[in-house]
Amino acid sequence: QGQLVESGGGLVQAGGSLRLSCAASGFTFSRYAMSWYRQAPGKERDLVATITSDGSSTNYAESVKGRFTVSRDNAKNTVILQMDSLKPEDTAVYYCKAVPFYRGSVYNRGYWGQGTQVTVSS
Repeated sequence: QGQLVESGGGLVQAGGSLRLSCAASGFTFSRYAMSWYRQAPGKERDLVATITSDGSSTNYAESVKGRFTVSRDNAKNTVILQMDSLKPEDTAVYYCKAVPFYRGSVYNRGYWGQGTQVTVSS
């Protein structure tokens, strides 16, 4: 059974940085694109960033472009979200996700982590 465990959240002042990690186990990590989502209180869960399975391509939400960087290490089964120039509106629970995909007719299910809280004070 696949598992994702996030770490690295915490409290930081506006303008500061945090580095989130997501450790994967129980599935073939290198086959999956990985995404980071976030959910603020009373709001929907929003996509923040995605990285392809081989790390060759990334995409970001407009709100974090130029401030956040997603990367991965397939040898260590880890995906990282480096967050710089943090703003109070970045406050949320951050989740990593292994993006489900089809390989031929075989469906490879996705996985979610349990989330890590990020709080940015003004």
